[in-house]
Amino acid sequence: MGAGQPTAVSPTGILRTYVTLTLLSTFAASFIWGINTLFLLDAGLSITQAFAANAFFTVGLVLFEVPTGVVADTLGRRASYLLGTATLFVSTLLYFLLWQTGGPFWAWAVVSVLLGLGFTFFSGATEAWLVDGLRAANYEGTLESAFAKGQIAEGFAMLSGTVLGGAIAQATSLGVPYILRVAVLALTFLVAFILMHDLGFTPRKEASVAKEIRAILKSSLDHGFRNPPVRWLMLAAPFSGGVGIYAFYAMQPYLLQLYGRGESYAIAGLAAAAVAGAQIVGGLLVPQVRRLFRHRTAVLLVGSVTSAGALLFIGLASAFWMALALLAIWAVVFAAVIPVRQAYINGLIPSEERATILSSDNLLSSSGGVIIQPGLGKAADVWGYAASYVVGAAIELLALPFILLARREKAASDPIKEEEVSTGGA
Repeated sequence: MGAGQPTAVSPTGILRTYVTLTLLSTFAASFIWGINTLFLLDAGLSITQAFAANAFFTVGLVLFEVPTGVVADTLGRRASYLLGTATLFVSTLLYFLLWQTGGPFWAWAVVSVLLGLGFTFFSGATEAWLVDGLRAANYEGTLESAFAKGQIAEGFAMLSGTVLGGAIAQATSLGVPYILRVAVLALTFLVAFILMHDLGFTPRKEASVAKEIRAILKSSLDHGFRNPPVRWLMLAAPFSGGVGIYAFYAMQPYLLQLYGRGESYAIAGLAAAAVAGAQIVGGLLVPQVRRLFRHRTAVLLVGSVTSAGALLFIGLASAFWMALALLAIWAVVFAAVIPVRQAYINGLIPSEERATILSSDNLLSSSGGVIIQPGLGKAADVWGYAASYVVGAAIELLALPFILLARREKAASDPIKEEEVSTGGA
């Protein structure tokens, strides 16, 4: 247990800490989300190089997802979260310095990998921390409702962060939002250090990380990739994940192109804020989604088809406001589906390997970004952003066969019930 951990905990306290940390970390990250592609282009990178830099970010996610998941399962979820915050603090400063000095592409690639490393310390650890803590506190709600709270918090943080980031970049320069991100990351580290403790899980701090990597990877393979329902959703992840990250970052230059003013950074921030607002709506829709569907895989199927349709029409849109509205629809669907997917997978994996398996899932999602993101960036370079969204819609549909295979498994976590939170295996 972490130092200074309270002797009694409540589900409300755990959820409050989860929401607080989600708000802070997303607020910090979102300062640059509305302008990041514009920032890279302003630094002298071509469209292909800008998305290649983003691809190196996802390379970092792929390389470090499982090792950092093992860190969370051995040293603790809290330790992993603090390491992630510190890594993002340093790598964001380096990004700012590269912009100031007009650094070479190889340097952008290296720092992008470091940014990916920072986020991998968060990915599986935060989700595992929440689920284990709720179990320890005898939480009586559903996983969807817990994850939806985080989704809504992310939306509010992203809404405010992207609007501020775009407006501040417009009033000052594209570099200032990166300095603000560094400041909020410092605050996030302090809050996490005080409030976050490993509950319902005992870190094995005396264990050899190398030995634990071998043991946990074997066990995580058994409960993850060798577990058919989990495996099929993990194999679907590269398609939706790769297209999703491209669709978000390409919207900045694409919407400015449709708007007709390439230097309007505030509009780019507003566009990202529209996605954030849609994310809030998507999180609020989760209870209604649970009432409309009897199986979680049905939600995933409908979500994938709807997302592909929205991306297709974004590519066919001829007006700024039309493309923005379609982007909001895409974001609402994305936000409503994520908690359902999280509940499906978490209901099938044990606590001991939870962070590692969730990191493996994130790894596969990120691996799609390594290949798909620069590929779609090249398509935008050659044929334009509109055509790249149409291609992205086709790639999104490639996830459907794997979701159908997961549905055929009839997993224990697939039926939607008002049961208590599930924390064990199937």
